[in-house]
Formats: sequence, structure tokens, C-alpha cells
Amino acid sequence: MSETTGLADRLERWGSAAENAALVILLGALMLLAVGQIAMRVFFSFGFIWADELVKLLVLWIALVASIAASRSNRHLRIDVLSNFVAAKYARFPRLIVDAFAALMCGVLAWQSWRYVQLTIEFEDTVLVDLPAWIAYGILPLSFGLMCYRFLLTSGGELMRIFQPEADAEQGE
Repeated sequence: MSETTGLADRLERWGSAAENAALVILLGALMLLAVGQIAMRVFFSFGFIWADELVKLLVLWIALVASIAASRSNRHLRIDVLSNFVAAKYARFPRLIVDAFAALMCGVLAWQSWRYVQLTIEFEDTVLVDLPAWIAYGILPLSFGLMCYRFLLTSGGELMRIFQPEADAEQGE
């Protein structure tokens, strides 16, 4: 194993661990905040004015971090009728097209969400009473950029398998 492969594997493991930890922390925070807010309103007729907005932001962050994790393990939503009817080697080209299209769309979304974050900086928008909005919405370009990167890697892998089918035969032995 080369040094760059070892580094790439290590970075992949660290990234996966960071994604999983972020999901656990965000989901735990969401549950604590939502249950705490309900309990305070029921028992004390009191609640934090910013809690509902924070719950919405936590749901956004959880959805985006989970989407990154799903694209990592190829468990994202995929409407794929063709692969059920043709052999795996013939389904590679449509998969290549779908993954390349997903990379393109995630790239467009990353770019447009980056422009949105720049606008929130320019207009000095705030959330949660007085937190700069770009902090809350900075997850958008980051997550779509990471998903674009992962779909590019997946489509590149499919392209390699299309042009080097003998590599699959060697791995299957």
C-alpha cells in the first residue's frame, strides 16, 4: 500500500467518524431541545423564544449531514428502474450518467447556496436573535460541495469500470 493510499484511507475514516459524530450530536441536541421546550411550556408556561428556530436549523443540518453520509455509502435515494432489468455490466453506463448528473446538480446547488451565504453576509442577516445567518446557513454550500465531490468520485469509478472491465474480473476472484 502506498503512502498516499494510506493517507486517503485515514482521511476517509476520519471523515466518516466526523459525519457520524455530527449526526449523533445534532440529533441528541435536537431531541433535548425539543423535549425541554415542550416540558418548559407544559409545566412552567415558559419557553425560549429562539428554541423553535433552532429546532428548524437543527433539522436542516441533520438532513444535510445525513445526505453527505448517504452519498458516502451510496445509500442515497436513487430512482433506478433499468438496473432491475439488465445485467450489472450493462447498467454501468446509465449509473455513470445518473451519478454525473447528480454531481452536476450538487455542484450547481453548492454554487447557488454559496451565493446565498454571501448575500446573508452582505445584508448582515441574523438568526436566533443575534447570530449571523451565514454561520447557520454555511452548511449548505459545504454539504452540496461534498456531495458533488462524492458523486464525481462515484461516476469516475463507474467510468473506469466501463473502460477496464478486466479489473472487475480480477477483484471478483
